[in-house]
Amino acid sequence: MGRLSCIPTVLFVILALIFAIDIALAQKDQNAGAIDPKGEQGSLRSEDCPEACKYRCSTTSHKKPCMFFCKKCCAKCLCVPSGTYGHKEECPCYNNWKTKEGGPKCP
Repeated sequence: MGRLSCIPTVLFVILALIFAIDIALAQKDQNAGAIDPKGEQGSLRSEDCPEACKYRCSTTSHKKPCMFFCKKCCAKCLCVPSGTYGHKEECPCYNNWKTKEGGPKCP
């Protein structure tokens, strides 16, 4: 009977640890998307943008507008998502830049 009385305490400690880890991960995710003081983010240099955008736009049938907007977004955000489509969550600045109508600005 003595062993059963410590189960609620052990469960409470485990839940508290899970909660603490969850908070720490949430704070880490917030800091990962932080914008630097110049208003830019990402690890690309502006001279890397054409090559990154060339790959990003490689499968679209609208290459000229894709390249134009991708280069513009890359110059601002210093980041281009991986792959030829999607994965915009990798670059919050790239993902959150919207047109006047509210649609995505970056391809």
